[in-house]
Amino acid sequence: MYGFTTKFKGRYEEAIQRVTEELSKEGFGVLTEIDVKATLKKKLGIEKRPYIILGACNPELANKALTAEPDIGLLLPCNVVVREEEDNTVTIAFMDPQAVLGLVQQPGIHDLATAVKAKLERVRERLDVS
Repeated sequence: MYGFTTKFKGRYEEAIQRVTEELSKEGFGVLTEIDVKATLKKKLGIEKRPYIILGACNPELANKALTAEPDIGLLLPCNVVVREEEDNTVTIAFMDPQAVLGLVQQPGIHDLATAVKAKLERVRERLDVS
């Protein structure tokens, strides 16, 4: 699997705010926000449910990864998806850095991926309502 999820009890907009706050507690900032719903509406005229991709980055850990392997930027940042489901519940999905960074065969990257995943899992646990 390339990611892990949680259900969020609350509105879509609140989920974006809360996940951003919780990421910050683990040293992540959100570098990019891709509003998939708005983009598909504008470019293709397709109506979709609310869906955003947040590009999260922990600068300290990103620097370590880039030092170990300059091309690792192709696999960064850590994407977090917030989406509204058909039943109006909200799902928050996190990229699994171990799955993605497992592609890189450089010393230290495995340990770094493990550390990043632990941080993202802590974020998920603080949001989990299951």
